[in-house]
Amino acid sequence: MVDSASAGEQREDFCRDSLQLNKDLEKMTEEMENISVHLSWMAYDMVVQRTDPQLGKSLKRLEDEYLHCEAVILGFADKKHIDVHSAVVNQKAAQE
Repeated sequence: MVDSASAGEQREDFCRDSLQLNKDLEKMTEEMENISVHLSWMAYDMVVQRTDPQLGKSLKRLEDEYLHCEAVILGFADKKHIDVHSAVVNQKAAQE
């Protein structure tokens, strides 16, 4: 009788382990799919940037403007610094 109870416990343990393994494998597969999608978008972005050099300049300007806005909102920059930064950004835009 002890053997049948032990066999039943082993079967339950095996089922529980199999279920956990399936969950882990499903999670890992989903993570790999997400990484694959991310890599595909990165490759696409690289191709677009190499075929359109203006995009790189636009992205840099967008980043500069974002940092400027962040500084204004968070109060990291004083009024004089903000005015100087705005003048530099406007001058760069005029040159492009």
